Amino acid sequence: MGEAAPSTRRRSTRKGDLTERRLMRETEALLAARPLASIGVDEIATAAGISRSSFYFYFASREALLRALGEQAHDEVLASAERWLNRTHEPPEEVISRALADNLALWRRRGPVLRALYDTRNSDPESAALWRAIARRYVDATAAQIDRERDAGLAHPAPPDARQLAAALTGMNLRAFYDASQRSPSPQGDRELVQTLATVWIRTVYRHSGGVQPSRTPAS
Repeated sequence: MGEAAPSTRRRSTRKGDLTERRLMRETEALLAARPLASIGVDEIATAAGISRSSFYFYFASREALLRALGEQAHDEVLASAERWLNRTHEPPEEVISRALADNLALWRRRGPVLRALYDTRNSDPESAALWRAIARRYVDATAAQIDRERDAGLAHPAPPDARQLAAALTGMNLRAFYDASQRSPSPQGDRELVQTLATVWIRTVYRHSGGVQPSRTPAS
């Protein structure tokens, strides 16, 4: 059994809870300018138009709020990889390039949250547990797809073990997208990054693949 992700909310979420959504939205806006360590609960509450005591009705701490944002953002990241994780007849080169481009676009949009959760894992045990659970989910899904491609005779056989390979490749993506999300957007630079990552994925996973041509890599 995998490690369960810790609870992020003080209470059960009610659908359509505008205050909770506002707290999350305002916190994400603050994170775009400053690290979580410099953002206080009072500031978040004021930005959301509520009192400090009301904040704790929704979240146990600012770290708990960040974890809720992080879960949301990582669900989007995993969804962006679905086209490759559930690949059918499309060429792997095209599917992987599009998935990576979508993934990079999400890091551009949700980068402050994703980086904050990654950084906070070093100081908050619950954030660390959540990050491990999220990473395991992504690695497991990637390893399962590598095994399916091996069973179909499309991918290089083991070794390496599919899960070890998945961990290396997804770790590469994390480092590349973390860094890229801190730089000003550049369509050319983003295309080149996606092309480079896709070529590594294709040559590492698949047989008889010559890499990804620039013209086939979608803009982010």
